[in-house]
Amino acid sequence: MQTGGDNKSKRMEREQGDINTTANRKKYWERNLSGRAREIFEQDNKYFLHQSLSTPVLNVLSKAQGIHIEDLDGNRYIDMHGNGVHNAGFDNPEVIEAIKKQLNEGQAFCPRRYTNIPSVRLAKKLAEIAPGDLCRSLFCPGGSEAIEMAIMLARLVTGNYKTISFWDSYHGTGFGAASISGEELFHGGLGPMVPGSFHVEFPNYYRNPWGFTNPEDVDAECIRQMELILQREPEMAAVIGEPISAKPAIPSKGYWEKVKKLCEQYGSLLIFDEIIEGFGRTGKMFASEHYLVPDILVLGKSLGGGVLPFAGMVTKDRYNTCRHRSIGHYTHEKNPLCAASALAEIAYIEKNKLYEHAARIGEYTLERLNEMKQRYRLIGEVKGLGLHLGIDLVKDQKTKARAVNEAEIIMYKCMERGLAFKTIEGNVITLRPALTIAKKEMDRAIDILDDAIGEVEAGKIY
Repeated sequence: MQTGGDNKSKRMEREQGDINTTANRKKYWERNLSGRAREIFEQDNKYFLHQSLSTPVLNVLSKAQGIHIEDLDGNRYIDMHGNGVHNAGFDNPEVIEAIKKQLNEGQAFCPRRYTNIPSVRLAKKLAEIAPGDLCRSLFCPGGSEAIEMAIMLARLVTGNYKTISFWDSYHGTGFGAASISGEELFHGGLGPMVPGSFHVEFPNYYRNPWGFTNPEDVDAECIRQMELILQREPEMAAVIGEPISAKPAIPSKGYWEKVKKLCEQYGSLLIFDEIIEGFGRTGKMFASEHYLVPDILVLGKSLGGGVLPFAGMVTKDRYNTCRHRSIGHYTHEKNPLCAASALAEIAYIEKNKLYEHAARIGEYTLERLNEMKQRYRLIGEVKGLGLHLGIDLVKDQKTKARAVNEAEIIMYKCMERGLAFKTIEGNVITLRPALTIAKKEMDRAIDILDDAIGEVEAGKIY
């Protein structure tokens, strides 16, 4: 028997993605897994620790190349999720060649206390392309660790320890990163988290708790919440958030300008998490270029070239004041192989101006999605910047009740036709393809999505 608490738990589980415990997921497995794929699926199910959003898995892959992933049965999917690592495409030949070259040079690792040419070149490159006066880097294996480093730096620079972040945000796992994340899925059941972690609403002009329709009213209320905490909770080290959220929700420039002013007024640093949005995703090299220069910029995912796990932060020279501490003491801090991969990724993005391509294809895709919105009552809102797009599906356009079951069915119908993506908050379809996607490939993806939404709206369930 399913209780109300179970329903609440499932709603919370869906905040970061589609979950693996639904009846529809079981139908998908029954319809699409057989033979060798079923065998590997069962082994994965047996040997990995089960957790939401992970094991049991969706399918078994054999390849990831360009804009596509491929399963064991040879079915290819245009992948519009990619865990955010595939800005230059999966298995990018120039990235792979750079990695091979570095391996052939006999330096795949660099012990701590030493440096190497690829790592220095990468830090220099980031200083050249990062917004404003961001010029000093620190690297680590993954985004969660990069977030932790940024928080520690803010604490040391300001002498304070508290943070303000946003509800429904995700900044990684680990007690520090999970504490500032605004999703119960990543800290529920763990007991006390890192103290001093405060949360406020993120400006969402379509969905906000107050029913405001004027974006300026939404901004004002979000700023009011933040200022109230800053006034009543001294010792605030940082405000941390994604400049554009993962859904995406796209704040006004004025909102972030007011946040920055509050940070300066109360002696806090502003940290932008661009682990997803960085490296061309939003139509500029960095999403912060749409707004302002933060005090600390956190990068990851595509920094590893879609091949290796790599992340880091870039900050200002005046915050280079912590040489008596060690906040990034990672074995692979200056890994030359990861640095070579990152350099090749950045070079490919720059050479092919993928940020400009993302802006053009994104604008075209938004036009197509808005045309679909006029035809389908299931589509409540479409939103996006560059190739960072979202479709909010609703049962009713007036009440904005989330069409969770419908979104899941649409996802599986699309999977079976060659299009993969992830849902957020149960009903928001997120579209984040490789920035190398061509217009005809995007047209194919949107055609598949159009057909699936049409079928579900017509009552053809899974």
